[in-house]
Amino acid sequence: MKNEMHIQFSALSQNESFARVTVASFIAQLDPTLDELTEIKTVVSEAVTNAIIHGYENIPDGMVYISVTIEDGACEITIRDEGVGISDINEARQPLFTTKPELERSGMGFTIMENFMDEVEVESGPREGTTIRMKKQFAKSKALCN
Repeated sequence: MKNEMHIQFSALSQNESFARVTVASFIAQLDPTLDELTEIKTVVSEAVTNAIIHGYENIPDGMVYISVTIEDGACEITIRDEGVGISDINEARQPLFTTKPELERSGMGFTIMENFMDEVEVESGPREGTTIRMKKQFAKSKALCN
């Protein structure tokens, strides 16, 4: 059975924890392990923080959009902004790359997402915003399929 949710919220740093907890609560119906739940919270946090800090730099009234779909023991999480976009996606996905070194950003956001999720797709362009789609199959669901 397919189940989905959609939320949107202001691109404010204080809303990052709201996004992380909301997605984790929705994913809980898949009975994830503690490690899986921590990984989901981490990737949501990374993607939302990127949208807020990088996507909406100097843009007032930005919004972040999250959709989560659960089906067949897997989830797909889409996090989207309508911000400045990424001019070079390949460069942005390199470990330690950051456009905000003054904020002590580690540049590991995409690397973390790629390590914790089974699939990560990034669509973006200058002044087009950014969409990140991530998919993960949960361990208990894998065991049930075998």
